[in-house]
Amino acid sequence: MAIDPSAEVHSSAVVEAGAQIGPGCKIGAFCLIGPKVRLGTGVELKSHVVVTGDTVIGDETVIFSFAVIGEIPQDKKFGGEETRLEIGQRNRIREHVTMNPGTAGGGGLTRIGDDGLFMAGCHVAHDAIIGNHVILVNNVAVAGHVIIGDQVIVGGLSGIHQFVRIGRGAIIGALSMVTADVLPHALVQGPRAELDGLNLVGLKRRGVDRADITAMRAAFLMLKQGDGSFQERAQRLSEEADSDYVREMVTFILGDSDRGFLTPS
Repeated sequence: MAIDPSAEVHSSAVVEAGAQIGPGCKIGAFCLIGPKVRLGTGVELKSHVVVTGDTVIGDETVIFSFAVIGEIPQDKKFGGEETRLEIGQRNRIREHVTMNPGTAGGGGLTRIGDDGLFMAGCHVAHDAIIGNHVILVNNVAVAGHVIIGDQVIVGGLSGIHQFVRIGRGAIIGALSMVTADVLPHALVQGPRAELDGLNLVGLKRRGVDRADITAMRAAFLMLKQGDGSFQERAQRLSEEADSDYVREMVTFILGDSDRGFLTPS
């Protein structure tokens, strides 16, 4: 066990031998920290937090009460193999959030980026890869092997099916069940989620140039109404695109997909 002298550990907390607690960490009452856990600088665990498994938590991340981080995957195929959970810097992980490490069959790693907000009751399953500045609103369930890009917002009580990819900057409306890949900067909503346009509010808030937004709207219209299959339309776009945002969309469509795509209706 290595606890930096500047860390504050409540007398009722249990820090098992082998754990590494970085400078300026604050460990609240009745927390449990497993022997393979490593906390960076300034990590704060409120009361009753469990962090276990081979779990790394980046600087200045705050985890609120009754979260369980790094417990074994909810996967019947998991056989106790050594796998990891990596959480980046400055995340806010709220009450009752659960995050599981990877599995051997999925690459052995679940990774969370920086500056995320994971609201109360969210679940991140094994082998998920989540980018930076992601917001999961209350009770979002992210299944195994999901990939979520940077700056994605997922509305409350939504579910993301296993192996789904969600592109950068997309927004998912509340109470949505997402069963297919979501294009970058898309707007998705509905009980059985449907692609409903572009996340124009998010694009404008991030200061995206008007010319790029216009190009994306034209690309979306072509994907919706052009000749040929969805993939064929995307291939034509790849030959004509003069916007980095359109090229990003096309690259996403032409990449590997295990679930197909939510397409414009």
